[in-house]
Amino acid sequence: MNTSVSNTGRLLWAGLRALLVLTLVTGVLYPLAVTGVGQALFPDRANGSEIEADGKVVGSSLIGQAYDLPPRKGQETPEPDLRWFQGRPQHGLGTNTVNTRYKLILSGATNRAADNKDLVDWVTAAKAAVVEDNSVPGYTVEPSEVPADAVTSSGSGLDPDISPAYADLQVHRVARRNGLPVDRVQKLVDDHTEGRTLGFIGEPRVNVLELNIALKALESGNRPLAPVG
Repeated sequence: MNTSVSNTGRLLWAGLRALLVLTLVTGVLYPLAVTGVGQALFPDRANGSEIEADGKVVGSSLIGQAYDLPPRKGQETPEPDLRWFQGRPQHGLGTNTVNTRYKLILSGATNRAADNKDLVDWVTAAKAAVVEDNSVPGYTVEPSEVPADAVTSSGSGLDPDISPAYADLQVHRVARRNGLPVDRVQKLVDDHTEGRTLGFIGEPRVNVLELNIALKALESGNRPLAPVG
């Protein structure tokens, strides 16, 4: 009996020591080491890939934002502020009243099949809106010119980038709304277009937040930010 209790005590003590050691290694030392390496070698990415404008952090290069007008009384869905370049639709995202910048609590896609009526209706309405919003005197957008990323959300719903085709499609509208020459706005898009990662991964893209910061600088008469990449 005493031997059995003694063996049990030794096993419990051995298990407790293993728990303490593993907790120290995996819960304290390893996170500190990873954090230290990240801060030393990749400080920008380790701190959230923050983007600053006018000396303030205005977002992350990894998370898309909405560029909407303040909602009117009783309006559930705010209208896009057409002075700015618009990102991808954000269907499928949860919301809360705490995070006032992104209004996100969950990331995700619509989880609808390609032939789902809701999805078809969303895409059809989004396509019509893109054509209407971006057609200005002297420049008409044809439905066939609307790229897929202009009417569909990404898998996460947080995509910060749009295709160069969608950015180009918005140039005339942005130029007109801000009283800027079309060629100057087009140059902003060209300067902020990134190629494929390592030359072969992914697709060319334009970060909408960085593009809009450069647009604001141009609109206010300041020198635009340096091109991305």
